[in-house]
Amino acid sequence: MKIISDIQELRDHLRGQNRASFVPTMGNLHEGHLSLMRLARQHGDPVVASIFVNRLQFGPNEDFDSYPRTMQADIDKLEKEGVYILFAPTERDLYPQPQEYRVEPPEQLGKILEGEFRPGFFQGVCTVVLKLFSCVQPKVAVFGKKDYQQLMIIRQMAKQFALPVDIIPGETIRADDGLALSSRNSYLTPEQRVEAPHLQRILNEVRHQVLDLKDRNSASLSQIEKQAVEQLVKRGWQPDYIAIRQQIDLSISSDESLQNGESLVILTAAKIGNTRLIDNLEI
Repeated sequence: MKIISDIQELRDHLRGQNRASFVPTMGNLHEGHLSLMRLARQHGDPVVASIFVNRLQFGPNEDFDSYPRTMQADIDKLEKEGVYILFAPTERDLYPQPQEYRVEPPEQLGKILEGEFRPGFFQGVCTVVLKLFSCVQPKVAVFGKKDYQQLMIIRQMAKQFALPVDIIPGETIRADDGLALSSRNSYLTPEQRVEAPHLQRILNEVRHQVLDLKDRNSASLSQIEKQAVEQLVKRGWQPDYIAIRQQIDLSISSDESLQNGESLVILTAAKIGNTRLIDNLEI
């Protein structure tokens, strides 16, 4: 595996490679990331991964400085997966000048849910992803469905800018107890790690309630959301949201849309202690 930090050197190595598949990451790799590498190999060759902790998507009170960085362990894992190039730029490599040009997603998608609770997050994500696409120039790029809203925003960005990149979704990989794998899981104390899978159990309960609603109209979607939030609070969580939305655009779903057979998704973000976890479940 070639490890490259310079943009021009990366382009030189990829010259003539018009089927490259790309997996951008922030490192601290786990099985969820590695599953994306395997999916990328199914859709293109060679496989290029990147590791870059992107300052632009972190808020002033977030964990940029403490975000787990495990470069050597990540390199070992990527080599075992047969990744061709690891693009690992420094901030000076990727942002040799202050990144004054930014990509702003539309408000109706970028300032709801995660965008509401993490102002500027999706602007930072879109800006770095567009720049990484420019560096790698892949045929396909793979993103995990755990970051559901992010996946949707990047897909729409690629479409609206007519980027020649196919966005491939990768399924969420979970631990045996149901917790979605995440680099931030390493922040959890042993007690919090035991409690953390309850977030996914709540999503499954919400899913069953929504399906019951379709059959019996026993409650409203907003009531189901409220009850789920209350359950988390009682268990000591600090939920930002539990939202039942339409899969197509993350717009607020109505009871009528459920009766009409719209595909829905339940999205959640909640803190346990100081660790903020996100998850989702499609219906």
